[in-house]
Amino acid sequence: MTIVSAVTVAGVAGTAGYAVVAGQGGPAASPRAAASGSTAEVRRGDLAERRWVTGTLGYAGPTAVAAPGEGVLTRVPTVGEIIGRGGAAYEVDGLPVVLLYGSRPPWRPFEPGMTDGADVEQLEANLVQLGHGAGVTVDRHFSAATADAVRRWQRRSGLPVTGSVPLGRVVFAPGAVRVAAAELPVGARVEPGAVVARGTGADPAVTFQLVPRQLPNAKVGDAVVVTLPDGKTHDGTIVSIGAVTTPTEAPAPNGGGGASQPSAPVTVRLQGAAVTGFMDQTQVQVAVTVTARSTVLAVPVTALNPVPDGGYEVVVVDGATTRRVAVRVGIFDEQAGLVEVSGPGLAEGQQVRVPRAQS
Repeated sequence: MTIVSAVTVAGVAGTAGYAVVAGQGGPAASPRAAASGSTAEVRRGDLAERRWVTGTLGYAGPTAVAAPGEGVLTRVPTVGEIIGRGGAAYEVDGLPVVLLYGSRPPWRPFEPGMTDGADVEQLEANLVQLGHGAGVTVDRHFSAATADAVRRWQRRSGLPVTGSVPLGRVVFAPGAVRVAAAELPVGARVEPGAVVARGTGADPAVTFQLVPRQLPNAKVGDAVVVTLPDGKTHDGTIVSIGAVTTPTEAPAPNGGGGASQPSAPVTVRLQGAAVTGFMDQTQVQVAVTVTARSTVLAVPVTALNPVPDGGYEVVVVDGATTRRVAVRVGIFDEQAGLVEVSGPGLAEGQQVRVPRAQS
């Protein structure tokens, strides 16, 4: 994992992300917009110190599409194809094998008189989602209403209309599948359990290796910011953190060991607008929160002035007069150019001097 250093101001460095929030729960205020001429307003808001790591943009959730039945393959999916709920995963003996969503693999036919089970509930949930569930109660029982829903689905899907689903007619996956490879050719005979295709989930995701000692507080649910190669940023959320492992390295020629550190794989789900135009496995930068602070004072980093004793001060502007105020610095924000400050004589709403923007 690559750590990217952030802001350095006269020997004081830190990494951060920062949101300046207007008082009384109002909308976020832009610190850059607050700057007017050669002054900027002291704002109170929430800070999050972040550390930058290198990640990979790809597709999460490796999936193997295994045949539950037997027959001759008459169609296989193409690489890059996205198969959603109700779509044909592949074709056997001239009929589609339909992809449905769920965690349980099919292991028996679905038909009237079958014993109750979680697999029945999974089938019924899919029939409802596909719009064929009128009168169906999503439970563990294959009822007459379930059989009617199956007939409606079969009619719409071009399948023999029987009210029963033979083993091998449907496969289940956690969600939509983006095909990465077809494992068998058209014409091959498949047996139960044979992997027909491999793929991933269909939604872009970012993965990176987390070094616990560098990011000890990272957890599932944390917000992150992902920067793409074109400079655009996307908000994301950590959705999984795997087990910590230590890479095994061959001994160095001089007998010394490697420098690998224990790390854990992390998956981030992106939010907002779809990410397009990038190849699978594109390198990105991920800003991960290290420490969060709330309702602290902040000024632009450029408002800081070093003093001989190694500290910092800001110049408070009050009309035509100015005064120097010693401050303690806290979290830095690399992207917005902000820094946490505190000290006697500094208050929210004051104006501080900043260098005039170059025209």
